[in-house]
Amino acid sequence: MRSIWRTLDRGDFSAIAAVCLAVGVIGVSYGATTVTSGLPAWLPVLLSVLVLAGGAEFLFVGIVAAGGSLVAAVLVGLLVNVRHLPYGLSVPDVVGTGWRRLIGTHAMNDESVALALAESDRDRRRAMYWMCGIGVMLAWPLGALCGVAIGAAVPDPNRFGLDAVFPAVLLALALPALRNPRTRRAALAGAAVAAVTTPFLAAGLPVLLALVPAALLALVPRGEPKPAAPEPVTADHEPVPVGDHE
Repeated sequence: MRSIWRTLDRGDFSAIAAVCLAVGVIGVSYGATTVTSGLPAWLPVLLSVLVLAGGAEFLFVGIVAAGGSLVAAVLVGLLVNVRHLPYGLSVPDVVGTGWRRLIGTHAMNDESVALALAESDRDRRRAMYWMCGIGVMLAWPLGALCGVAIGAAVPDPNRFGLDAVFPAVLLALALPALRNPRTRRAALAGAAVAAVTTPFLAAGLPVLLALVPAALLALVPRGEPKPAAPEPVTADHEPVPVGDHE
């Protein structure tokens, strides 16, 4: 395998840095929100290291802070993380083997998988996955730690728009792929399903349902390209029948 530093270019590192920065900013909001909800300061930091799944952690903290049972919070978090099963099936060649596979599996998240699947070259796919995965593994806990420190001074961190940074960055990264009509149709169908179901379902579930139309559209066979029309034969290039060599 080629060195990561030789495999990726400056644009790749910039994209990964932007994603990790956004993850860190949301981590600040997560840590601050957890503390201001009356939960212990160590909880968001511990979860960010051991769980490393922002959506599940936000749901867990929200349910516990609202007085819900610990069992319900854990079950909902696990349900949201069911999406990691198809993630693992889609990138089996990049997570490594042996003890590296344990780290590679822990580094599996929405961002690392998305950047990896955008690459067709195996070395680039592996490099993007590991660089983004490790970056998120560092940015998310550090953001949560900073959020815990800031939480006492800023009662409502979301009033600064921190919760809008992450989706904005992901949208910016996804825009180039939307130039493809097939991808654009799948994205619009998924967005429509998520928008319709969000008012009625628990947070995280609409995102899972949004994968259904995208998967169905992916199963639709691509249209066969039409064969090119034969070029007209001009008088200057009439075919010579076999045997006519008089």
